[in-house]
Amino acid sequence: MPVVVGVRFKKAGKIYYFDPIDTDVAVGDHVIVETARGLEFGDIVIGRREVGEEDIVLPLKPVLRRATTEDEQKVTENRAKEIEAFAICEQKIAAHQLPMNLVDVEYTFDINKIIFYFTAEGRIDFRELVKDLAAVFRTRIELRQIGVRDEAKMMGGIGCCGRSLCCATFLGDFEPVSIRMAKDQNLSLNPTKISGICGRLMCCLKYENHCYETSCVCPKKSPPPKIGHEVITVDGEGKVVSVNQNKKTASVLLDDGKSVEIPWEEIVEKEEV
Repeated sequence: MPVVVGVRFKKAGKIYYFDPIDTDVAVGDHVIVETARGLEFGDIVIGRREVGEEDIVLPLKPVLRRATTEDEQKVTENRAKEIEAFAICEQKIAAHQLPMNLVDVEYTFDINKIIFYFTAEGRIDFRELVKDLAAVFRTRIELRQIGVRDEAKMMGGIGCCGRSLCCATFLGDFEPVSIRMAKDQNLSLNPTKISGICGRLMCCLKYENHCYETSCVCPKKSPPPKIGHEVITVDGEGKVVSVNQNKKTASVLLDDGKSVEIPWEEIVEKEEV
């Protein structure tokens, strides 16, 4: 099987596999790699390992070398140029009166291309804008329209949980999230409570969803009692008021007014008696 290393170009960005060849690189090293966009500066986040050919895109691009101090200095200079390019692009957008919002600017390591990321309600005719930017920067220009989730990932921020956004800190890819996941987890279906700052369903709805799928689908495991059903427990008869999928317990309000938390397997629904 091919031996690869995983390289990430941005914080919380997607991980790409490269052929380490004979380079002595380890996790945490800065490297220069060859990509479809040209030379790029990245970080090793996955050490040498063997992977199946079905998990990679052949032929693998090589890791050319470890990054030098000069390479790191060049990256710093590129970051400073990106700030200048952002300001210039905003001026050009205003001059052309285009209904678009500039989100980020990215220089490739070898300054072979400058990529401008933007959001807009619909399609934008930015051909004249590209001509103006090419005349200023004298290199290849790419304008890339992104969605609201990608915008949140690039901009960052604080979620309703009080922590930094998952997408901006560690999520490499966006996974599909559905309203069904919120229903299965007995969460409020109020859009303001289950949506992130991007306006889409929160990515964290996916994290525990497999627990709920397992308990509901697997016939070998005791299924959860349904909320509102009359049940019989070792402490007496009552009604299920809530269910904890992770702890596999249910809160039961007994007929005498007492509330108890009991494992599922110790609960029998009256309909089954």
